[in-house]
Amino acid sequence: MSNPLDNDLDQLYAESAAWQVNTGTTTIHAKRLPGRWRRIKWWAAAVWLIFFLGPYVPWDGRQAVLFDIPNRQYHLFAVTVLPQDFWMLSLLLLFFAVLLAVTTVIAGRVYCGFFCFQTVWTDVFTWLEEWLEGPPQQRRQPRPLTKQRLQRLAIKHGLWLLIGLLTGLSFVAWFYGAIPLWRDFFVGAANGVVYTFVALFTAGTYLLAGWLREQVCFWLCPYARIQGVMLDRTTIVPAYDLSRGEPRGRLKKDAAANSQGDCIDCNLCVAVCPTGIDIRKGQQEGCITCALCLDACDQVMDKIDRPRGLIRYASLDELEGQPTRSLLTRPRVWLYGAILLLSLSGILYGLSTINTVELHVLHEQSPLFVELSDGSIQNRYTLKIFNKTHQAATLSVTATAAVPLTLHGVESELTLGAGEITPVVAYIKIAPQWLDHQPLTLNFALTGRLADGTLVNANRDHVFYHFPANYPLEITQSD
Repeated sequence: MSNPLDNDLDQLYAESAAWQVNTGTTTIHAKRLPGRWRRIKWWAAAVWLIFFLGPYVPWDGRQAVLFDIPNRQYHLFAVTVLPQDFWMLSLLLLFFAVLLAVTTVIAGRVYCGFFCFQTVWTDVFTWLEEWLEGPPQQRRQPRPLTKQRLQRLAIKHGLWLLIGLLTGLSFVAWFYGAIPLWRDFFVGAANGVVYTFVALFTAGTYLLAGWLREQVCFWLCPYARIQGVMLDRTTIVPAYDLSRGEPRGRLKKDAAANSQGDCIDCNLCVAVCPTGIDIRKGQQEGCITCALCLDACDQVMDKIDRPRGLIRYASLDELEGQPTRSLLTRPRVWLYGAILLLSLSGILYGLSTINTVELHVLHEQSPLFVELSDGSIQNRYTLKIFNKTHQAATLSVTATAAVPLTLHGVESELTLGAGEITPVVAYIKIAPQWLDHQPLTLNFALTGRLADGTLVNANRDHVFYHFPANYPLEITQSD
């Protein structure tokens, strides 16, 4: 009676004859195995559901997150960000760039293995391929184009294109609006930019995830090129325990087995790798830290009754038996952490100080001022008022300075609709006895209420120009 363990090992050895390491000339058909890291990988990939479902989240009668580029308004739930507030975007980009760097220092390319859109989309595409065309061994073999196979190929590529189309539509929905997009896209009412971006994302997703796959990680992704200089001896990455695994060879039951390492050279770790590398050769450019080789090796160790962890997350110091350092003793972690904290603090400060109404003051440049018949000096200003809320607003404009002044042009209340920008012209007149040819600062104040009774206000300083014609003019203003 044959031993089930021997049968399993014989099957592994037989399959390993067809497994190949990626050389860039053939498509990698990775073996899919269940396991702990595979489950974690799927849960991490589920983060991308936000990309697909996020545009459909409502907030106060509109899309919760909408980057309205034509109107230069960027709605983030209850906050509306204008282009002049876009310094926060720089801090946001800095935050994610440094977060990626500190993640790499701590755990290598864990972003690539678990969160990168290329990895996630490729995983979904290959899952569909295996579902329709069979396991890797079957897909590697040349097969005739029968009617049944042509049908399966048509379904596969159709599904790939459909996923690419949904990807493109989801991307555009963040900028166009999800409901208007579905209303306009299929009836030809959307503009050419929308159709261009959807087409680019559809074709790009289909090509990158369906055809290029691991070649993107090898040759197109710049992160793969620079991540090597971001690792150090304390970085935790998937690693093969050389001292425990060597010398490798087929499993033996005689006395010679005592001198053999735990690695039975089954090549299953290579078979499951989505980029086709051999982790036993050490860290390589193609390793995306997906940990699927850990699941494969642990399953083999279970079958041959050896402890798990021949391939595990470990640092070079740990593998060489050196003392390991904690995160708090690593200067780079402290430096990256400080940058993260500063950028996040700046973003939170900016969001907390954004007003619900914006007031901008533009001074008439020609002429800078007018001398009236009674000797008073008059300046003309254009006030641009932006109601950033989703309710109508009733607003009043006032102006103050260190001397008495008269405000004309905005004596009555202004009514602004939701999201409306209204320019109004205001005139400031000051009697000559209050002017001494020194810079005089005005403060324009905007106060009022929203339709629901919420109080709103904004203010802006500006310079009052009152220099005589023969005065050496030095213009200064604060806006």
